[in-house]
Amino acid sequence: MAAAAGAAAGCATTPKAACRAAASGAPIALPPLPYSQDALAPLISAQTLSFHYGKHHQGYVNTLNKLLPDSPFAGQSLEAVVCATAGCAKHAALFNNAAQVWNHTFYWKSLAPAGSGGAPSAALAAAIHAAFGSMEACNKALADAALTQFGSGWAWLVAKKGAVSVVKTPNAETPFTQKGVTPLLTLDVWEHAYYLDWQNRRADYVKAVLDKLVNWSFASANYAAVKNEKSC
Repeated sequence: MAAAAGAAAGCATTPKAACRAAASGAPIALPPLPYSQDALAPLISAQTLSFHYGKHHQGYVNTLNKLLPDSPFAGQSLEAVVCATAGCAKHAALFNNAAQVWNHTFYWKSLAPAGSGGAPSAALAAAIHAAFGSMEACNKALADAALTQFGSGWAWLVAKKGAVSVVKTPNAETPFTQKGVTPLLTLDVWEHAYYLDWQNRRADYVKAVLDKLVNWSFASANYAAVKNEKSC
């Protein structure tokens, strides 16, 4: 589906399994949060969740649903729209909103209430140690990516052919669109993710998330699915 849509739009892609979800024809929906809005407090307050999820995330969904009906991608899955519009300047607005819907949904799943996120699986822990030498070094690499991303963007732990690495992306860009790359977890460093709680102290927000709120069970499940090519 995505290949046909991309070709019709003049921006052909080579979609993989994650982008070939059957078209439903239904509007893109805002997925429910995987926890209550106060579940990440006090590190991420209910007020922040209310604005971030209820205003920003919902806003991307609303804008995307306004843009899709008159586009070549009407009725496509969210993943198909992200893949088909990536790198296509004529559909930048569609990509930005679709990717932000996807990125935010992935971000909520990357977090868990303090004490409930588990630890990396044995397989993921081994890959982390092979790549970074220790969990502490992995967290430092994630923090460095989050803190050196100029302006808005994202820091990611990703896997490719079983090897893990840290990448950062600006604005709405996402490693989901990169061939053979599987996102494992992400950290949102747009100001709306932390400003109500931490003001300009991005470093404190990043440390709080990495120390207390990472959902390593989610990252481990994503790593286990690497062989299924969960990317464009």
